[in-house]
Amino acid sequence: MKQQTQKTSIRFFNDVAVRSVWDEENSKWWSSAVDISEALTGSKNPRAYWNALKKRNAELSTICRQLKLTAADGKRYSTDVLDEDGINTLLAFLPRRNNDTFLKWVKGMGNTTDEKSKEKAYDLFESGVIDEIEVGTVKGLQQIHAYIFGGLYDFAGQIRTKNISKGGFLFAVAAYLPDVLRDIEKMPETTETEIFKKYIEMNIAHPFLEGNGRSTRIWLDLILKKNLSLCVDWSKIDKKDYLAGMKKSTVDDADIMLLLTNALTDKINDREIFMKGIDYSYYYEEVDGSEELT
Repeated sequence: MKQQTQKTSIRFFNDVAVRSVWDEENSKWWSSAVDISEALTGSKNPRAYWNALKKRNAELSTICRQLKLTAADGKRYSTDVLDEDGINTLLAFLPRRNNDTFLKWVKGMGNTTDEKSKEKAYDLFESGVIDEIEVGTVKGLQQIHAYIFGGLYDFAGQIRTKNISKGGFLFAVAAYLPDVLRDIEKMPETTETEIFKKYIEMNIAHPFLEGNGRSTRIWLDLILKKNLSLCVDWSKIDKKDYLAGMKKSTVDDADIMLLLTNALTDKINDREIFMKGIDYSYYYEEVDGSEELT
């Protein structure tokens, strides 16, 4: 596999990040054995756990290969990885409590609606289409939504005409939504605070039937990049803190403002930052659930 053309992904199982890399030549994913061990056992030292397991069971050494994956410190290290067959073999040596669920999770890579949408979100960067999107406008947000959900939802890129709610909170009433969006579009974008407030208001508006968060986080990063040469490193924001902050932002935006400010980076053209941002953005949605028609 050519390292320079690697397509990587981070997916989450039991709130543990499982790093994977796509093998274009053989059309399959390879996933970190250490991450899988941690996700399935809850080990506090998954690297030592994996090494001990490999030492006791020589077969594991023959079915894994080494590829470079990005670690928590941002550096790339050679890492033991397994394909789907190898994962099946590994599971035979692990406690069985989550094995069946994990296998279904593995088979879902690239096959579910969310996974297909995630691939399209990656492609926004890889294809260069992201540089053609209008920044800070409703049309730009529609362009993002249409791209990552096109062919998956028949309403991709379309402003909703029905009321929706989540957790008992009613988003902007559909009848007034066009006016609300025009007002949001006019909001200033000259400071971090102004940009974050515009993002929060767009979240409260929730212009689409589904896929608002995933689209709007990309929209936010484009505004930050254009006006301040910054973007958010979403991997630095804990999912529970983010969801709590966004929920609270309808009455008090201080928490989400602080989270976003502390996660800002000037690595606006860094492929790793963008791809990792997509991974975490989709991870937030696994917890948060979907909108409800009202």
